[in-house]
Parts: sequence; structure tokens; C-alpha cells
Amino acid sequence: MDRKVLEALRDVKDPELGVSIVDLGLVYGVDVDGKNVKVKMALTTPMCPLGGVMLSSVENRLRELGFDPEVELVFDPPWTPERLSPELKKRFKFSRP
Repeated sequence: MDRKVLEALRDVKDPELGVSIVDLGLVYGVDVDGKNVKVKMALTTPMCPLGGVMLSSVENRLRELGFDPEVELVFDPPWTPERLSPELKKRFKFSRP
């Protein structure tokens, strides 16, 4: 994944949790082709009421950097807490039995 885009997406926060969508493991893929950026991302649940807000936030953040973004919402594989960054796993006290 493109490091510059990932770093920019760290500025996009989940509105309910207030943490980066990158650290939540919601960004599944980034493909950069010149100014075109395609981001594949998930939500913690398909029924997330703030999904549209997060997608718009991703698009807006990338436009601020001069990219022409396309965001694809994916649910395969489904998001699970295993996708959390190590820091968030520790913060949320997530451990696999």
C-alpha cells in the first residue's frame, strides 16, 4: 500500500471511536496511479450508520492532497477485531482466547 496515502488516511477518524481508520484496520487496500487513488475499505459492520460520513471523509482527505479518489466499500473478508493495530488491541484490551 502507498505509504503517503496511508499516512494521510490516519487523519480520518472513526466518528464514534475517535481513532484512525488505518489503526482500526478498515483500510484493506490502496492503489495509486498518478493522481488516481483507489481505496478499498470496510466498516466494522455493514449496518454502520456513519459509513457514508467515513467514506466522504476519506475522499475529502485525499482531494486535499490533490488526488482523484475512488473509495470502494468491501465486506469480504468481513472486518474483525484481529485487524486492529497492536496499539489499539492493547488500548481496547482485545486478546484472542
